[in-house]
Parts: sequence; C-alpha cells; structure tokens
Amino acid sequence: MTGGGRRAARSRTRSSTDVNEEDDALHRTKPNSKLRRAKTKDHGNALRILNANLKIMLGFSIVAAIIIFFLVNHLINPAEEAGRPRVVTPFPAPKIMDLPLFQGEHKESLYWGTYRPNVYFGIRARTPRSLIAGLMWLGIKDGRYFMRHVCQDSDELSTYGWTSHNGRDFGHQLLVDQDMTLTTSFLKSKEDGSGYGGDWAVRINVQSQAWNDEMKKNVHLFFYLADEEGNALSLGRDILDIHENSLLASGWQTDIGSWQLHLKSKANLEVHYSGFRTPHVHNLSDLVQENLASQLMRFNQLQLPDSYESSSNILVFQISGKIPLEADIVFVSGTRVNSKVEERITNLAGVSLTNQIKEKQGEFDSKYENRFQLADKLDSKSINVGKAAIGNMLGGIGYFYGQSKISVPRNSNVKNQDDFLLYWPAELYTAVPSRPFFPRGFLWDEGFHQLLIWRWDLLISLDIIGHWLDLMNLDGWIPREQILGAEARSKVPAEFVLQHPSNGNPPTLFLVLRDLVNGIKKNKFTATESTEIISFLRQAYVRLEAWFQWFNTTQSGKDSGSYYWHGRDNSTIRELNPKEYGSTAKLLSDFDTLNQMHFDHASGAYFDFGNHTEKVRLSWKPVMVGNNHVNRELVREVLEWPELKLVPHVGYVSLFPFIARIIPPESWILEKQLDLISNRSILWTNYGLRSLAKASSLYMKRNTEHDPPYWRGPIWMNMNYMILSSLRHYSLENGPYREKARAIYYELRQNLMRNVVQNYHRTGFFWEQYDQKRGKGQAARSFTGWTSLVVLIMAETYNEI
Repeated sequence: MTGGGRRAARSRTRSSTDVNEEDDALHRTKPNSKLRRAKTKDHGNALRILNANLKIMLGFSIVAAIIIFFLVNHLINPAEEAGRPRVVTPFPAPKIMDLPLFQGEHKESLYWGTYRPNVYFGIRARTPRSLIAGLMWLGIKDGRYFMRHVCQDSDELSTYGWTSHNGRDFGHQLLVDQDMTLTTSFLKSKEDGSGYGGDWAVRINVQSQAWNDEMKKNVHLFFYLADEEGNALSLGRDILDIHENSLLASGWQTDIGSWQLHLKSKANLEVHYSGFRTPHVHNLSDLVQENLASQLMRFNQLQLPDSYESSSNILVFQISGKIPLEADIVFVSGTRVNSKVEERITNLAGVSLTNQIKEKQGEFDSKYENRFQLADKLDSKSINVGKAAIGNMLGGIGYFYGQSKISVPRNSNVKNQDDFLLYWPAELYTAVPSRPFFPRGFLWDEGFHQLLIWRWDLLISLDIIGHWLDLMNLDGWIPREQILGAEARSKVPAEFVLQHPSNGNPPTLFLVLRDLVNGIKKNKFTATESTEIISFLRQAYVRLEAWFQWFNTTQSGKDSGSYYWHGRDNSTIRELNPKEYGSTAKLLSDFDTLNQMHFDHASGAYFDFGNHTEKVRLSWKPVMVGNNHVNRELVREVLEWPELKLVPHVGYVSLFPFIARIIPPESWILEKQLDLISNRSILWTNYGLRSLAKASSLYMKRNTEHDPPYWRGPIWMNMNYMILSSLRHYSLENGPYREKARAIYYELRQNLMRNVVQNYHRTGFFWEQYDQKRGKGQAARSFTGWTSLVVLIMAETYNEI
C-alpha cells in the first residue's frame, strides 16, 4: 500500500551530528514586489474548455502525448551523451511555479512562515538561503535539565501542536512539558515601511503547576536567529538590559534589506547570548548544550557565556526568568531611515499584539465554521479537535531546498563513483505527515493532505501541488520521498535516503485535481478561483500527461489494464511477503473486464492477481555473515512455490473497485462489498475498518524480524475516508442497497469520529494508525497528516469521482 520506504525509516532515528551535507548549488533570485496576480481576460473561453467535446479532448491528449514523446526523445540531446543522466534531468516544460498567480502579492504574502515543522517552533522564509529563527528551552525531568528543540518522542511532552493556524499569517501552539506549559503565538504584519515579506512577532507564554519545586520556578528559553547566506549578525548595544534598549540583533539580508530583532517584556528577565560562525544549523542544539555545559563546569552558572565569534551568522539569546513569564519577540524588516520602526515595533508587542492575536483567533474560528459548518452537527469537544487537526496540518507546512539522492538506474550507461546521483537543486513547499517522524514531503500522502487544504485555502493548495509537479524529471517520474537539505536529512538514516527511479507512489494528487475540475463544473468556485484553477491546469497538463505515461509504461503488468507497484527487493530472503502489490490497480472502468480479472465469486471479493503461495513463513535460520561469522536470523521459508492466481486476502485493496464506484448501484456485487465491510469477522471494528481481514493468513504477521505489522490489521484514516466517501455515494444512489449503505455509512462515520476525538483528548495527539482491537492510537504520534481527514468526515465533505 505504501511501499517499503517510509515504514523502514520510521523505526529509526538519526542524530543531527551524523549529517555531512554536500553543498547544494543555490539559485539566488531577488523577489519582485511589484508583480501582481495576473487576471485572465477571456474568462468565458477559459471555462468552456471543461465542456469541450470528448473526441476533441481525446485528440488533444493524443497530440500532446506525441509532442511530449518527440521533445523528450528527439529535440533534447540524449542525457548520457550530454553528460547529464535522464533520471536527474528536469522535465522540459515551463515551470508551474512561474505562473503569474504564484507571483507578486501571493508570493510575498507567504514569504515568512512557520516553515520548519521538525522543530517545536521555527520560522523561515520561502527562499533557499533564508534568515531562520527558532525556540529552545530547558525542560526538567527527575531533577535534571534536558534541551528541547527538535520534535522527538523521547522528550516525552504530554502534548504539543497548533490549536489554530491559518496557513498564512497567524498560528497558536500549545506545548506541555512535564509541569510546564508553553504557548507560542505567531503573527505577521505588513505595514508602510516594511521590507519584502513584512514583519512578524512571536509571543511566548510560560506557566507552571510545580510551585513547590524551586528548580521549576524558573524557565530558561533560547531564541535564536541564523543567516543561511552567511551574513554576519550584529548584537544590540545594551543587550543585557532590555528595558533600556529592546534591540537584540540587527543585520542585512538579500531579500529583505536591513532588519532588527527586538525583545519586549514587562517581566524581570535575565538575558545572555552566544554567537557562532557555522554553515550548518541542524546541530545548533549541540552547540548550545556544549556552551551551557562548559559554563556550568567552569563557573557553576547555567547561562550562555556572552561571547561572540568573529562574523557570527548565528545568535542565540538565553531569556531566563521566573514563571509565569511572557515575552514578545519582534522582527522588523526594511529598517532604513524614516521607515516607522518604533511604531511598527510597538504595534507588534504588548497590548497591541494581544488584540491582534485575539482578532486573528476570531477570524480563524469564523473561517473554520464557514468552511465546515459543524456548529449544528457536533459538540464543542469534537469541534475543537477538528480545529487542532487543520491547525496542525497548516502549521506543519514546510519549505525545503536541496538535492535528492537518486540511486543509479539499472542497465544505465551512467558511470559514477558513488552509488547515487544528485537531482537538480530544487525547492519544495509542502505539508508533512508528522513533525517528529516524517518532517518532509511524501508524494502519496500529499494528495490526501490537499483534500483538506484546498477547501481551506485554494491558492496554498495549488502552490503546493505546483511545487511537487515541478520536481518531475525527463521521464515523468517524481521522487516519492523528498529529503532536501541538511535539516531534513538529519532525521533520516543514510540507507533510506536514496530514491529509486523505478518506484512510484499512487498518484493521489489526481484526487485533488478531480475535485477542482468537478467544482468548476458545478459552479462551486468564484470566477476568480475558476480562472486560477484553469490557468494552473493548462500549465500543469503536459506534466500530468507525462506522469500518466510514466505510470502507464513503467508500472504496467503483463496483461492489458493491469498494473503493479515496484519496490520489491527480489534478492532478500528476510521478508515474509516482499513489498510488491502485483496488479493492484485497475484503471479501466469496464465492470465486466474488472470482474474477469479480479472478482472471486466464491467469496464475493475482489483480489489482487499475481505470484502467490500460502505456504510460506518466517523461520529462525543460521545465516553466514562476513568472515565465517554465523547469525541467527528470521528468514523466509517457502514450502510451496508461488504460482499465478488470485491472492485470497480481503483488505483495503479488495475495496478499490467500491472506492472507485465502478460497481453499478443495482449490482448484487455491491451488496457483497457492503457485507465485507460490515462483517466483524472480516473488516468491521467499533473504531473503523481494519486494513486486513482477521481471517487472512497474513493478519498481524511481521514482514521481517524488525518490521512489525503495518498495513496488516491496524485502522488507517485515509482509506477509511475513501471508503466512507463511497458509502455516502451509494447511500444517495437509487438502487436496492441504498438503505444498507446509508446505515453502514452512519455507523462507520460515528465510530471514526468518536475514536479520533477520544484518543486526542486522552493522549494529546493525532496518530498514524489506530489499533483495531481497542482503538488506541499507535505508530507515529503527532501524525496529523491524513488523520486530519477527520475534519472532512465531521463535515461530511467527500471527494467526488
């Protein structure tokens, strides 16, 4: 279902000090603030393309495919001959992100953001070499201090995440660390005199329940600013006395010009600092801890040394005080003469900031209700969980820049001393599945993310999809996992970094694009929105066609209309069922052909077709390793050789024809699918539908010694959402099974909502999957990702097919 990449990497963590990032080639471009979103004049003609004659559209598709084939194979010099392998050559078409709708005001409005999802609180700009900011603090457990910075489960925070975030200029986050509660509020402002992207402020509030513990009466915060361009940062003159002068630092940056950082607070604060000169930021936690340890050993003081390396491009400010504590950090850009700096600083601190935060919170709440209309459907407890779901999704959007590492294709003429090739330097603006475990882009996850995001902010969604499609190479392939830059790579073990050009993920971005096209046909968008979508689709069409052709050729099976997902390691003997999903996708909508290929009349279920045997198991065997060294390992033992046949395992994949709504509403086969869904011995549980039937011989079986069951029983929200969507569809279609579908839909929806809400209130987190026996959240926690689809389930808003 998801391939081997993410699961294998999920169970491992990597120290930030392990990274040895090669220098990425950088393209520095200065934003043009004068550009404005282009307006399409011929709006009527643009809309008419959606109603074009099918034969004309089909003919256009064929011509476009021929043109693409000709361009790729004839007009472009063969990559190997030109010295650049095809697999790392960009697709030869205008970039989607060059469209006017992504320039000007839109681009500037998204310049600053909380685009560092891997840390508890981080700010950066959408540019390759940015000023970046972030927060650390000292947590206390069992009488010892621990540095908090990068999101990780080992910190044992009771909860953390955005309770609200609008994706653009406001967010509010709650973090509970033992007895200490922190909130961080982020707000952007664009005033007269501001530089490109405007100004921003961060309010940090700290409370504690441990009034009797002297150690826990104080808090040590560390706010830092770093310049990835390497520009030196200047310290304020009276930094140790912020009440006399609030200026912490100042400097100059290519995009925004001169800037200043200020600290405002009524509390009695003690401020110390350290300045560092280093090209890397991913190991900043280590640098700060080393400084603190040295000071503690030499002077018995838990404070930074007030030292500044020559031309430091990183400044860390330690802000210490008694709890409760509240401090405002204000960043102003364009601080030239007569730019109203003092007025802008005052506007982003104190009472003024309080009022603006309240106003933005009110706007978020109103937009949430306007978009999803839950006030009359659900209780306040469930509504607030939904707010946290979309807040975490939007607050988890990140910006990354770097080069993917690509495995050298087999049967390639490429000669390379390493086992990888570097993709071209590229940027990616994307949501992420999980801040602690998967703080990077995943291609098939992103389609599910955008089902929610486009309904909140259409332009942000198109922006994200455009970034992904611009990552397409000459063959129409997109690397399915994006590990760009040192900060992202620091979370992934080296053996899982390589992306394999033979492997693909289900192209779920088409789910979103189909929603948008259907929305235009049904007049769900404003005229401006429709124009923007059509402009996007026109530019994206040639890439979407190439992507389709890539799937249709590289992932096709032996029989016409059959497909399989690559990713299997044919040489391994340690996997019970190597990850190949032979012929799992059926693109043709012909019901009879589908039944001939995949339907099993005896069970009433659809099955995969491929090489299969039930007589296989994992057994402990002695395995020779290295120089005459023997290990005892679990290896696959095949007792009967596989043969081509239907694979008799009911699971999510069995319901794909149902999900795709290929089954006619009057067909007896539809009733069989409803029976499979509602049968407690097969898929049904009180918490959602399990991923594999209890009766399956693979149910809850490990795939390797170190790979526990993943898609072999637990409940996954993305697939439950798709199944629920089709249940709703069939409950509205005329047919003999309409009422049965409606009853199952109602109960399944209630089970899913109740379980996610209860888990969130009990644990403080959304989870990657849920246990099918007790409904308990498991695997990666703080997994907003596709689990945030619970918002659409609450709103009864589903994808259209």
